[in-house]
Amino acid sequence: MKQPLLQLENLSARIGTGPRAIRPVDDVSFTINKGETYALLGESGCGKSMTALSILRLLPQPHGRISGGQVRLEDTDLTALPEAEMRQVRGRRIAMIFQEPMTSLNPVLTIGDQIGEMLQQHLQMKGTAKRNRVLELLDAVGIPDVKRRYTEYPHQLSGGMKQRVMIAIALAGEPDLLIADEPTTALDVTIQAQVLELLQKLQRDTHMAILLITHDLGIVAGMADRVAVMYAGQLVEEAVRDRFFTDARHPYSQRLFESLPNVDKRDHALRTIPGFVPILDRDFTGCRFAERCEQAWDTCRIEAPSWEIATDHHHVRCHLEDRNINPPARTTRDDLPLAHATAGTGTGAPLLEVRDLKVHFPIHKGIFKRVVGQVYAVDGVSLDIPEGHTQALVGESGCGKTTVGKGILQLLRPTAGSVQFDNIELTQLKGERLRRRRTDFQFIFQDPYSSMNPRMRVGDIVEEGMIAQEIGNSRQERRQRVDELFAQVGLSPEHAHRYPHEFSGGQRQRICIARALAVNPRLIICDEPTSALDISVQAQILNLLKQLQNELGLSYLFITHNLSVVSYLADRVAVMYLGRIVEEGPVASVLEEPLHPYTRALLSAVPQIDQDSRREIIRLEGDMPSPANPPGGCHFHPRCPDVMPECRENYPGETGSGDHRVRCLLHR
Repeated sequence: MKQPLLQLENLSARIGTGPRAIRPVDDVSFTINKGETYALLGESGCGKSMTALSILRLLPQPHGRISGGQVRLEDTDLTALPEAEMRQVRGRRIAMIFQEPMTSLNPVLTIGDQIGEMLQQHLQMKGTAKRNRVLELLDAVGIPDVKRRYTEYPHQLSGGMKQRVMIAIALAGEPDLLIADEPTTALDVTIQAQVLELLQKLQRDTHMAILLITHDLGIVAGMADRVAVMYAGQLVEEAVRDRFFTDARHPYSQRLFESLPNVDKRDHALRTIPGFVPILDRDFTGCRFAERCEQAWDTCRIEAPSWEIATDHHHVRCHLEDRNINPPARTTRDDLPLAHATAGTGTGAPLLEVRDLKVHFPIHKGIFKRVVGQVYAVDGVSLDIPEGHTQALVGESGCGKTTVGKGILQLLRPTAGSVQFDNIELTQLKGERLRRRRTDFQFIFQDPYSSMNPRMRVGDIVEEGMIAQEIGNSRQERRQRVDELFAQVGLSPEHAHRYPHEFSGGQRQRICIARALAVNPRLIICDEPTSALDISVQAQILNLLKQLQNELGLSYLFITHNLSVVSYLADRVAVMYLGRIVEEGPVASVLEEPLHPYTRALLSAVPQIDQDSRREIIRLEGDMPSPANPPGGCHFHPRCPDVMPECRENYPGETGSGDHRVRCLLHR
């Protein structure tokens, strides 16, 4: 029989004072049983993280507070505990892995000291016993060379290792419940697979419960026992995992599934959820999702739905499930076909030709800054992009993807190689001649907020490129062009007078796309433009990129580690490892029949919703080697499950059939 561990009963939280206080958690109730994984799913701003912080009573101060309800940990009401007693619960009985490990770890304390602090606080361990336990925890979370890592600082670790340290800190107190808040956000799929596998192993060994907060449906499918969907501070659906993935009932849940990109939707626009999560600073009279719901009718806008039982262990907050209400007939929307681009569909000469591109950075040492080595960030990359086509570039963080994009645009001057754009050699252009060519190619950066000046209005940000390139005869003409661009990317012209902080992540990315389009480019390099976006916002951006490509004949170099996005958007894909391309070819060929062991490992690590489409995860040992000291022979051989003795001696040449090419000694 299942034993309840944590029970939330009508929990509500407020941030701020007065009638406009934010209500991020509003009358939320659920139960987490001992040893189970309970997933909390939803868009950014729906209240998932605030629910977790409410459980731990860590709401933002000075005006964050629990305004109603109870949080019961077995027989203890956490909302009634004095702060001194609550400190003994945090870390000891309930631990939390925060979303961003770099900002959660103390940069001035060693890894050993940070884990040891938890042991000393909650288990009163000291001296040798504490040190030995820290080493055991580091080993348990899969960190190699634990004695060396014990004395290192957070900045000396990779993203995956920092996340493992966070898990070790959380486990140090031997908690009954682990709250994992987006534990794999921004991690590569290989590292993500390792972290999730680690959490599942630790759960089996310790029988702890996990509250998994995420917006990734693939992770939920592989991890959760039960799933709850949150929207605008409330739960709108709750079900056991299999029931949820085969029969999601709430329109919001259904739209999340329909927003997912995959190869079967390549010729159609992705379904999107119009609008945004409402600001939670007011009381709602009807259904909170009504303004974005295609199935909404008058009742939805004036009467709040109740928590209905759809089937056994399946609850939905929706009037469509209320047996006492006769809703109007459901309407269905046909998939929206995407017109194929007329430009670039032939087999003419490429718009961009890159040959043997190298970008090396010198390593300086000593008082005289002598060059003692090189960082081989990009070490011989070749690829072609025809007009109107999308070339994807995938690989783990640190493999050199972004450096390739910057090297192509001459934002970083190549050490060697050729970059021809429309038969013009860009590496030979300098000064004014290069600046004039920049109207033909633009860059969309990974983080839209940090790439915009926070003191400038977004209309001025978009107009800035036109001024630099002397596009438009007058300010009025340029302003008219800005209004047209905002409309083109799905924003209102009135938005031009606002500042970057006044927009959501998806809106900021649209502004960056408008800025790139302002100078009428022919090639856009997109650097992880959807990596930090919710599923629904990601769908909007992908639809926009496809629409613009079809209307304007744009070419894209799409840098990403999201292979689902690649399968939907790209025509060809190149797989990069440690500065070199190891496999390249048409998307269907590479993703369905991968040749290189590294490509197979990447594909195996992608979380899948469909049980039948999951592959056995190929675990890659260790981290990617340093580009300053690449291994001899094939760079991948230290991590390759199919390594042969000769792989350590010679770097493989390019082989393959047709236009699907690979560099691997298994395919000679």
